[in-house]
Amino acid sequence: METIVNKVAESGIITLDLSPFIPTDEIAAFDLKPFLFREMILKEKDYRAALQTHDWQQFVGKHVALHCSTDAIIPVWAYMLAASYLQPVVCSVYYGTPDELSKVVINNTINAIDLSEYAGKRVVLKGCGDTPVPEAAYVAATNLLRPVVKSLMYGEPCSTVPIYKAK
Repeated sequence: METIVNKVAESGIITLDLSPFIPTDEIAAFDLKPFLFREMILKEKDYRAALQTHDWQQFVGKHVALHCSTDAIIPVWAYMLAASYLQPVVCSVYYGTPDELSKVVINNTINAIDLSEYAGKRVVLKGCGDTPVPEAAYVAATNLLRPVVKSLMYGEPCSTVPIYKAK
């Protein structure tokens, strides 16, 4: 009887599933547009009063994208003032859109990966799974791993797309 050899298991390839690194914390938006007079002009006195009475508890534990969705000239201090109200209750405050913030949070999470397990190894970034992994995560992981791995691939250990191989 012939012995079946699992060449994938013997290859020494480490599979890295990025889905656990995709943050589950909610991303919320704080738009300055509703705080503007006629959605165009920031009146300092009215703005300060509105921020003081605003319900900040809706942002507890969330990552918040601070932006203005209308084409108005907003002074820098207005963003700073909103951030000062948000900071005590949120996970993080970021100037930009929710989509931009999502990419920043993913990048920060990926960059926290302990590289010691992957140094000098053949690594495949898992390509399929139940949790969708955005392109930003794969780019961040490639950027992080390329300097330390022997080779980097995408897909599954039985069917990979080569990305990088150390010389």
